[in-house]
Amino acid sequence: MNRRRFASCAICAAVGLVASKVDAEALTAGGVTRNILQKTEYPGDKHVAILVMAEVDAGAMVARHTHPGLESAFVIEGGGILKVKGQPDRVLKPGDGFQVPPETPHSLANGAQTSRIAITYVVEKDKPLASPAPE
Repeated sequence: MNRRRFASCAICAAVGLVASKVDAEALTAGGVTRNILQKTEYPGDKHVAILVMAEVDAGAMVARHTHPGLESAFVIEGGGILKVKGQPDRVLKPGDGFQVPPETPHSLANGAQTSRIAITYVVEKDKPLASPAPE
């Protein structure tokens, strides 16, 4: 495993916290910092909504991974190339929004400047927030 792939996998490992137990204010790994802003559990349901501000370092690669629910995001600054299984690659820029369906492998190759992305995850409780997805 080369250094870049190892660092990318570390990102998934860092966010591989169980969704119902995500209480840390910031998670940092492999050029990505995720600040947990808010968490709302759905009463009587098995889902939780987690609001995150992600900062991705210039040139960083967010490794291919999945979430146990919907990821809905808005690019505030920066941008890059989003790869989602079954969809054409998409160039992201400030003002763009995107959604990734549950359990769908995806990755991000960040551009030349730091990106700030507001993300809401609506995921199953008691499952890892993110899991590595093989190529």
